[in-house]
Amino acid sequence: MENTDSQGICSENIFTRFFNQHVKGLRNYLYFKFGNPDLADDLAQDAFIKLWQNCADVRHPKSFIFTVANNAAINHTKYEKVVLAYQSNNFESTTDYANPEFLIEEEEFRQKFDRAIASLTEAQRTAILLNRIEGKKYKEIAEMLDISVKAVEKRIHGALVSLREQIDNFR
Repeated sequence: MENTDSQGICSENIFTRFFNQHVKGLRNYLYFKFGNPDLADDLAQDAFIKLWQNCADVRHPKSFIFTVANNAAINHTKYEKVVLAYQSNNFESTTDYANPEFLIEEEEFRQKFDRAIASLTEAQRTAILLNRIEGKKYKEIAEMLDISVKAVEKRIHGALVSLREQIDNFR
């Protein structure tokens, strides 16, 4: 039920009904993006707060909350990149004493690994990161992505085969 009447969504009853209808879908979308249920809850809550604050100007509330959530996801990803860059710089500064050849090989491997991850399909990348980085079980991933466990197995297997091929070529 998409209410395009901008005054309608400002009604507490209609907003509550809209919230109840769409909060789960928005959380699932954000959880899929990040694999972090707490972050998904926070960003979903922020999107609905922003909708409530701007209800008089919003003509398509569902599109609005997903756009706000997507923008928040982009901002969060940018923030994470800054944090990781800072951590990488700090790590590199503490290993200045290490063998320069080791540092070069480590950087080459990191770049190769990043390229290998980037070359995976979105489906493979999501499945492998949820499983190997977030520690999610196949069944949990299947429920999150609304696919079968067999599909998760196939995606992770394909990702591992691809990663092994690309990284083994490195040596």
